[in-house]
Amino acid sequence: MGLLTFVAAAAGATGAVVAAPFVLTAVGFTAGGIAAGSIASGMMSAAAVANGGAVAAGSLVALGQAAGAAGLSAGATAAVATTGGGGGRQ
Repeated sequence: MGLLTFVAAAAGATGAVVAAPFVLTAVGFTAGGIAAGSIASGMMSAAAVANGGAVAAGSLVALGQAAGAAGLSAGATAAVATTGGGGGRQ
């Protein structure tokens, strides 16, 4: 891996980790719950309809709300950094 590729991957990983909380809030996953009229509320509605009125634990909606309320876990931060950095591809 060349130096420029390494720098670009590091910048992508850092940018993704920094941007993640802002993106979560922008789509409606907030510390106070899912924002009314947001993309997240639409996702929650669709998930509830598909699951007979409940949102399944471990679903994308549940994970998004957990991250919006409490921040990203260490594992989630690592996953975001890996994705933002290009997953180590050459």
